[in-house]
Amino acid sequence: MSILVYTESEGGKFKKIAQEAVSFAKGIANAMGTSVTAVTINAENTAELGKYGASKVLEVTNDTLKNFNAEAYASIVSEAAKKEGAKVVVVSSSANSKFMAPFIAVELEAGYVPNVTALPESTAPFKVKHTVFSNKAFSVTEIKTDIKLVGLAKNAFGVKESETSVSTESFSPQVNLGSVETVSIDKATDKVSIADAEIVVSGGRGLKGPENWGMIEELAGVLGAATACSKPVSDMGWRPHSEHVGQTGKPVASNLYIAIGISGAIQHLAGINSSKVKVVINNDAEAPFFKAADYGIVGDAFEVVPKLTEAIKKLKSA
Repeated sequence: MSILVYTESEGGKFKKIAQEAVSFAKGIANAMGTSVTAVTINAENTAELGKYGASKVLEVTNDTLKNFNAEAYASIVSEAAKKEGAKVVVVSSSANSKFMAPFIAVELEAGYVPNVTALPESTAPFKVKHTVFSNKAFSVTEIKTDIKLVGLAKNAFGVKESETSVSTESFSPQVNLGSVETVSIDKATDKVSIADAEIVVSGGRGLKGPENWGMIEELAGVLGAATACSKPVSDMGWRPHSEHVGQTGKPVASNLYIAIGISGAIQHLAGINSSKVKVVINNDAEAPFFKAADYGIVGDAFEVVPKLTEAIKKLKSA
């Protein structure tokens, strides 16, 4: 009766959230006196999951699943859970996993809690702490179903190495492809993904126009960060909608979030509340974002950002 964890990958490479999910599952397994089994889909170098605590890996290789399919992926995870007799299933709280998790919950008749921020407060009864109200508060919820489905919040637990002897096994369950078909996916390959970024540099209407976005990209490049924007910016066509972060865009849980020229509408703040350190640069001292920020600079972004970029460059070259 191992802990089952679904490990996300892209292009055959494991995402950081996969490593974090295995680390988290290992923590639960230690508390419950059991082991961790990971299920992978079209991933390479699966044995590396042993570094984070997996003692067994179920490898699924299926050319029809090169693109994410919530129903198909959920059927695989559900079948893996049944095969292993898992009573606890761990997924991440990424957009894909949140799409997939309800299908798993229905199939396994499992209670599902997303956005979990720490190891269970107790395993008998099974209680987990998670964020609620758009990350404005915490709740401790008891999962009473026989099988528990837990969605780990990004960057909540961290990647922890726990070297374990691991075995791999080919797994070929019956796959339910569902009714949705992905025809094609277009994505930028030369930029850091918002979902995976440790640092995000975001701009708002204070940038005055798309022609001024160069300084955002330059700062992001120096920091190895992803670029993002507020909803009005994407609505006006200054930046692609794929960069829109907030409650109605992509949620961000980065270690550092830098907001430049963003006033801080409640919908935007709700989407970035899970970020650990929030920095705001704005010339309006009354901007709502300052109340939510850990650090703030009141000043003209066109003066502050270039100086900040140069200072970071000098620090890195020292």
